[in-house]
Amino acid sequence: QVQLVESGGGLVQAGDSLTLSCVVSVRTFSTYSVGWFRQAPEKEREFVAAIPWSGGTGDTYYPGSMGGRFAISRDDAANTVYLQMNNLKPEDTAVYYCGTSFMLYGMETMSNPRNYDYWGRGTQVSVSS
Repeated sequence: QVQLVESGGGLVQAGDSLTLSCVVSVRTFSTYSVGWFRQAPEKEREFVAAIPWSGGTGDTYYPGSMGGRFAISRDDAANTVYLQMNNLKPEDTAVYYCGTSFMLYGMETMSNPRNYDYWGRGTQVSVSS
């Protein structure tokens, strides 16, 4: 059973930074790809960032709307994926979820939440103006 736990959310002001963590409990974490998504009230789950498994191309994926403010990284020794968020805006307010699946790759695949088999419970990020 694969389990994910997100942490690092909180209440911040516009322009601040936050780093979210996603710890994935699985024996062979290096073979699992991880994506971050967010969901605001009454909105659909939105793709934020993704990082393929460690044996892939090394690419990371972001939607164009993030404007280079977010960065995803992974530490396989710690079974953890990080999401560094800079210059936060009120519209970034949402519950942030991480999801994982075995050896996903490619922007089209990793940006679709339906392709992820396991999810965490989320961490709330609130940005005040």
